[in-house]
Amino acid sequence: MHPSERHAEGDKIRREVLGDEYVNTMLRDWDPAKPLLELVTEYSWGFTWSREGLDRRTRSLLLVALLTGLNRPAELKLHIGGALRNGCTPEELAEVALQCAVYAGAPAGIDTMKLIRQEVARFEEENEACAEGN
Repeated sequence: MHPSERHAEGDKIRREVLGDEYVNTMLRDWDPAKPLLELVTEYSWGFTWSREGLDRRTRSLLLVALLTGLNRPAELKLHIGGALRNGCTPEELAEVALQCAVYAGAPAGIDTMKLIRQEVARFEEENEACAEGN
């Protein structure tokens, strides 16, 4: 795949997983961040997320676990929402938090469980509002 095609595919997947609002606002107004955004879009999303080896649900669960272990709460919160959009259930996400508590420490598992609860509530509210609006 040509780099421009990989970037376009990455942008498409990134928007589907994280949402247009986030993609349209995250560091877009700061020129020094442009190379980083291009790198993330082309390689993280266009190269890795577009591969056939794992489905999006599995990639999301892996990313929630990795971000828990790396203690990256802002990205973790974002990707919990992405996992829900990719079809992961709250129960599956809770299992990831439990697994992480054993291997990354109880505080990491607890913080992740709190974020899961918050993001599930937000996700359900958004879906209810969409259903009422249709």
